[in-house]
Amino acid sequence: MLLYMATTITKRRKALGLSQEELAIRFGVSRPTLNKIELGERSLSVAEKQKLEEIFAALESLPSEDDIRISVPVQNIEKFKQVLLYILEQVGAKPNVGMTVLYKLLYFIDFDFYEKYEKQLIGLTYIKNTHGPTPREFVSVVRDLKESGDIIEVRSKYFAHEQKKFLPNRTADLSLLSAQELEMVDDVLRRYADKSATQLSEMTHRDTPWRVTEDGQNIDYEFAFYRPDEFSVRDYGEL
Repeated sequence: MLLYMATTITKRRKALGLSQEELAIRFGVSRPTLNKIELGERSLSVAEKQKLEEIFAALESLPSEDDIRISVPVQNIEKFKQVLLYILEQVGAKPNVGMTVLYKLLYFIDFDFYEKYEKQLIGLTYIKNTHGPTPREFVSVVRDLKESGDIIEVRSKYFAHEQKKFLPNRTADLSLLSAQELEMVDDVLRRYADKSATQLSEMTHRDTPWRVTEDGQNIDYEFAFYRPDEFSVRDYGEL
């Protein structure tokens, strides 16, 4: 409940185009205190909740510019195809990289980029499954890539398990990615591509976006701003 309230405060503040400093002044607290509230590290009294609600209600009733950060996934299927091809070029042949590992690599690419830069890289829709976040668009995009001959599907053994793998048949078109985006993809592969499916699943289970989402529901990108230090890629001391 505390984390949900913290997330709501952050969403409403940003929707109004307010910095933490601006809201802190209106609320009568220091910016570090407001930062703790938005991180879910400090609770609010009944009086404080009422005061904050009055501040938001007053500001939301005023006309404002449309300068709201979008948290609803903005899907870019063609960019997704190129990112997936690039991942397969770089690490697809590794014995551990099957579908589950690919799911988790894509999750960290998307959520790390969103946390660090407050904008989408691919913007896939991830749902909370038992083994961690799963991108809804993966199956249909892989089908398209197989039909076009851009990738091939193979079966292999990884320890005692049969594994579905994909190998690229062509080079990714990286012109669709900015240098910033490609740097993030490379960084995620460097940190996570050698880990097993079990290791990556356990890691995502410790990450806030997965923990606070109900089973089978879409994972909100906004929860990327409340990650533990283990996964956070942003220096919040600069806020």
